[in-house]
Amino acid sequence: MKCDDCVTAEPKSLKPVDEALAFLLEQVEVLSDTEEIDTALALGRVLAEPVTSTINVPAWNNSAMDGYAFKFDDIAEGQPVRISQRIPAGYEGTQLDAGTAARIFTGAPVPDGADTVVMQEHCHAFSEAGEDFVTIEKKPKAEANIRLAGEDVAVDEVVLERGKKLQPQHLGLAASVGVARLTVYRKLKVAIFSSGDELLMPGEPLAAGKIYNSNRFSLLGLLEKLNCEVIDLGMVEDTLDATCDALARAAEEADLILASGGVSVGEEDHVKPAVEKLGSLQLWKIAVRPGKPLAYGHVNNVPFIGAPGNPVSLFVTFCVFALPWIKKQQGMSGELQPSVIPCIADFDWHRPDKRREYARARLKANDLGQLMAEVYPSRSSGVLSSVTWADGLVIIEPGEIIQKGDQVKFVAFNELLS
Repeated sequence: MKCDDCVTAEPKSLKPVDEALAFLLEQVEVLSDTEEIDTALALGRVLAEPVTSTINVPAWNNSAMDGYAFKFDDIAEGQPVRISQRIPAGYEGTQLDAGTAARIFTGAPVPDGADTVVMQEHCHAFSEAGEDFVTIEKKPKAEANIRLAGEDVAVDEVVLERGKKLQPQHLGLAASVGVARLTVYRKLKVAIFSSGDELLMPGEPLAAGKIYNSNRFSLLGLLEKLNCEVIDLGMVEDTLDATCDALARAAEEADLILASGGVSVGEEDHVKPAVEKLGSLQLWKIAVRPGKPLAYGHVNNVPFIGAPGNPVSLFVTFCVFALPWIKKQQGMSGELQPSVIPCIADFDWHRPDKRREYARARLKANDLGQLMAEVYPSRSSGVLSSVTWADGLVIIEPGEIIQKGDQVKFVAFNELLS
């Protein structure tokens, strides 16, 4: 069993998670480069300039349903009235004749002279002597069923703030105010590489002492999910020269360098001396499980984050530290941390630790509809299947003991990677 999987006495030098994260986020420099792109292509990008409406939405008073438009004071319930015009969506009617009604359809402009719309289900339409009439059998309240001009968005209203990561509904809102192009931050360029002579690519024969490089694929997926431009430097030989070369190449192109493995102080861990040779490095022991070692520094003025090589440690370290860094560097504003879902523990936790634990967990509902969290039975940082079993992480604070039925804090993977 590896030391990262055991509960052992920890040195006093362990840095608390919140302290390390606060320090990291203070160092982030937001991208300054922007570009203008078609609104249809902006999904997942971060707005660099706010979107302001130049129109009212709706642009005019319009009908909220299919029915008949009339002036409330002109027509009584049960009174047959002449239908003087027909107004489909996309067409504009004329001034409504006094004492008449207009056949109107959802979204069509309400004609001048009308102030109320009655739904067609509350009417009886008929023809007589070559003319069309309608009887309002259930008269609505005055001004009913009309969407007012500017009710949704007013002229000069800011509809999307700078720093917003654009989701499908944001694109729809921008389009609704006539915005065809958006100014966004350019994509963040992140260089990645894996360190370790034991690594092989999937598809290669698995020789003794070798393992397949899962971290490369995890990082590729995580970064693509965050809409980054990935510079994949592949696997780097376990030598100081090879590591220095990879870091130098990464610094020429990237806004951020992410490495997995090789950040410790063993004889085959060359990332630390390589970063120190090309720039500066701070190597911390973080009070977090899994993922205790974390490296932060600069290579030729490009920020560098080095994560542990164990696959679960890499995943958790990325979610806790690298993910908020990337969001801030991309230009995202507001809360960079995921929402915490309170739920009920479906487990006992009688092994308090001096580190904050991010336990792999998944939710289920009990018979009362309450959300229950169960945790994966193994704490091993090498069991990558536990991350696919889980749909999020339960946060267990240092020294915390949990009894089944206690309230716990859960963070969903979907929330982390949105």
